[in-house]
Amino acid sequence: MKAMILTHIQELSETSEPLILADIPDPIPDDHEIMINVSACGVCHTELDEIEGRTPPSFFPMVPGHQVVGHVSRLGPGASKFNTGDRVGVAWIFSACGKCSYCKSGNENLCPEFKATGRDAFGGYAEKMKIHEDFALSIPAPFTDEEAAPLLCAGAIGLRSVRLAHPLSADLPKWGEGHSVGLTGFGASGHLVLKMILHLWPEVKVFVFARSAAEQSFACELGAAWAGDTIDDPPEKMDAIIDTTPVWKPVVEALKHLKPGGRLVINAIRKENIDKDYLLHLDYPEDLWMEKEIKSVANVTTTDVMDFLQIASDIPIKPEVQLYSLEDANKALLELKHREIRGAKVLKIA
Repeated sequence: MKAMILTHIQELSETSEPLILADIPDPIPDDHEIMINVSACGVCHTELDEIEGRTPPSFFPMVPGHQVVGHVSRLGPGASKFNTGDRVGVAWIFSACGKCSYCKSGNENLCPEFKATGRDAFGGYAEKMKIHEDFALSIPAPFTDEEAAPLLCAGAIGLRSVRLAHPLSADLPKWGEGHSVGLTGFGASGHLVLKMILHLWPEVKVFVFARSAAEQSFACELGAAWAGDTIDDPPEKMDAIIDTTPVWKPVVEALKHLKPGGRLVINAIRKENIDKDYLLHLDYPEDLWMEKEIKSVANVTTTDVMDFLQIASDIPIKPEVQLYSLEDANKALLELKHREIRGAKVLKIA
């Protein structure tokens, strides 16, 4: 089968082709595994983190990609959850032990044996992949394969970010009139979170911080109450801010815009070091005092993915997508690196 593979860590400033198109053997499903003929795979910033070594693959070569949609083409021994021909999705969570306290409490995203699709096991930048049936998910009917792909990561991690955005919320926040939420960074996850918040809490005002005028304009098109640059002052302070950027400046600037008791949720698997010195701008009385909080998002659970797929189907939320061929994966990644973004980037494979 054809696949785009990563053979070693490298800086994208030094290459325009970090992935290589290769022919590799078809996967063979083991016990309770399924084989999937991949039709679409989203392109995520986490792939940049893998390529540049911030969250490196467990082994090389690696097939990246963790927003996978396709159809079951073969069942391994004992697999019974799906039938051949069923449409399924695979997210960042490839597997977890199922036995530790985190897994038993529904927090398998924190499992010490957590494995990530496209980092610790071959992912979806390929014509086929395999996974244990318990970590594959049915895709609701309203979405095309290309629309469904970003929902599996950008959408699911967005939902987890929203759930973590309120200090007293066990599930979804109790936001209403008078509440405001900020989004700093406006790529694939940001635009889906905006759509979700405006539907679930129509009285909530959403303020978007994005460094490009195009992203600011896009946010306003989708219903943001205000959009400006990272260093601009919004009309009011916010109850929560969700950061989806790969750098540090937006974190420091966002803290200034929180209400007392507000929470900043950092939705990023890693931060780049390019502007790490900006943390020296942190001012305790202004940025952290008054019981402000910082919370990180770590991976996703299967429940996050299933819940977001249901929410997105009910609304429905349909992401804006830009399509690329499998062979053009490097082009999509470089555009993502240089913030050439409108919605989500998706590889159309079949």
